[in-house]
Amino acid sequence: MTAPLPERTAGPSLRQLLADPGRFVIAAELVTSRGLITAEAGQRVLGLARDLAAHPRIDVVSITDNPGGNPMLAPDTVASELAARGQEAIVHVSCKDLNRNALQSRGWKLASEGLRNVLCLSGDYPIAGYRGQAGPVFDIDSVGLLRMYADMNTELAEEERLFLGAVVTNHKRHEREVVPQYLKLRRKLEHGAAFVINQVGYHARKDDELLKWLAHAGLDVPVLANVFVLSPGAARVFHSGRIPGVVVTDELLELCQRWADAPDKGRPFFRELAAKQVAIARGLGFRGAYLGGHLKIEDYDAILGLADGFAPEDWRDFARELQFPYRDEFHFFERDEATGLASDQVDRAYLASVSPAARRRARLRVSPLYRLNRRVHDLAFEPGAPLFGPGRSLYGAVERGPRPVGKALHAAERLTKQALFACRDCGDCSLPDIAYLCPESQCVKNQRNGPCGGTRQGLCEIGEKECIWARAYERLKAYGKEETMLDGPAVLKDGSLQGTSAWANTFLGRDHHARQREES
Repeated sequence: MTAPLPERTAGPSLRQLLADPGRFVIAAELVTSRGLITAEAGQRVLGLARDLAAHPRIDVVSITDNPGGNPMLAPDTVASELAARGQEAIVHVSCKDLNRNALQSRGWKLASEGLRNVLCLSGDYPIAGYRGQAGPVFDIDSVGLLRMYADMNTELAEEERLFLGAVVTNHKRHEREVVPQYLKLRRKLEHGAAFVINQVGYHARKDDELLKWLAHAGLDVPVLANVFVLSPGAARVFHSGRIPGVVVTDELLELCQRWADAPDKGRPFFRELAAKQVAIARGLGFRGAYLGGHLKIEDYDAILGLADGFAPEDWRDFARELQFPYRDEFHFFERDEATGLASDQVDRAYLASVSPAARRRARLRVSPLYRLNRRVHDLAFEPGAPLFGPGRSLYGAVERGPRPVGKALHAAERLTKQALFACRDCGDCSLPDIAYLCPESQCVKNQRNGPCGGTRQGLCEIGEKECIWARAYERLKAYGKEETMLDGPAVLKDGSLQGTSAWANTFLGRDHHARQREES
């Protein structure tokens, strides 16, 4: 057993730390083990947790929830140990393994136990489990989870409320990935997120762009910069794409492999690389650094010691050095030649692509079926549309009439939508929300509030198909609707409507569209 450490006096909460503009917060990510906390692996994790709790420079420990889709010890177990020692902890809560009722129950549990810092995630797709691959849940996604916990907070006293965080995956290659990530971040903030951690990446200009986009969008939120301490093995895994959303380019992998051949396996290099990232994060204006990786307590000492030893302006040189982009990578802002980072000028090529003439040309490339679906929706399925009233009258009469008539209409609807959209007959249709792409059949995580962070160069993390949200973005951009594609209340599918007529539910006000109109 690890020897107990002296209890640390409880300091400021994470909420208070992030509210202090003069404080640069240091967070440490902790991955739990498989099996009991009393087992050897569990004791190693607990020992590191206790060392982190006693460390004067670590402000908060962030504990993962079945990372990579693998079953691990629940983060609450270690978080409770840390809380008893006066250490702030962030508990990750993901949607992949639990439905909304279990997630709400978990929220009450965390709040009751004083574990109030919660990072809300959709989660990685499960890849392993007892006697085979576990079935994913994804009953709701990160936006729905934030909305649910934010609503729960309204029923709690101020000191009991959860402090909610979100993740953004800004290190993406293509415009159709990057811009939807920004738009989803805005939606997360609107639905309750009070702090943000970005996904792993090694490109200072991209990190600078994230902060500049938030300012451009008028959003003020504390952001922690993700600093994952590389090793030769981690670099190879990240480069392979096996960890959804994490980017290590060919250039960076080659550099890591060169250092891996050194007698010391490149350990000083990787520590210094992380220390430079910490310095860059501080210089750019991030509110803190989020240290992750397979680290020991001496690694934290070395990295933070190096970062403290840099001169105040060294970060500018580091920021020019630490840029490992894809060659054709999209940037929302022009490059600032003086700094090598992002300027305040929106990218000229992007602005040209949203001009009226460019949008007209793009509409010519949109599929005829999509154009037809837009017209039908605007004609019949939108309240106030010419055929919406007659549709409501028809389905109202059908529900009052003989049951076989309703079944025949539903069968015709089902056959049509299966042929056109691979419809799963959920009864709570999100086709109009995602440019007539079905999230039930075409998204492995059933994402209805924007893309998850797991795409790799526009492709889904499971299989080789293109992300439906990337496709939706390009369709909507042709019509000037991409900026508003993620506006409005969170979409939460009503499971009670499964196997019923989505057309009837739309006309008779039973689906999420009707609930959204009530909330707006």
